[in-house]
Amino acid sequence: MLRNKIRFCTLAIVIGAAGAARASSGDAWQEFATEVEGKCKQAARASIEFPHAVVDPFGSEHFGIALVTGKPKGANGFVSYFCVYDKQTKEVELGSELEADDIRILPEE
Repeated sequence: MLRNKIRFCTLAIVIGAAGAARASSGDAWQEFATEVEGKCKQAARASIEFPHAVVDPFGSEHFGIALVTGKPKGANGFVSYFCVYDKQTKEVELGSELEADDIRILPEE
């Protein structure tokens, strides 16, 4: 009888820990995507009015990746930039300006 209680308690602990690990990893990925979005939008604000970012939810092994699109400051139309976030240093870099019509992606308005 005691063995059954020990087995049951052990099983309950293992199942509870697995559920907690899954929830925290999901929360961690959401936090990561939010950080990438915020830093990429901030970097693009020098060139874009009201930037909109689409974030790869996981990125690559070493980098977070986003596409930032918006209206260029002082001009018409839409432009996009690829944004790369270094997971280790937490620094971002923007690629060169791409006209949104060339990649056929426009932000929701």
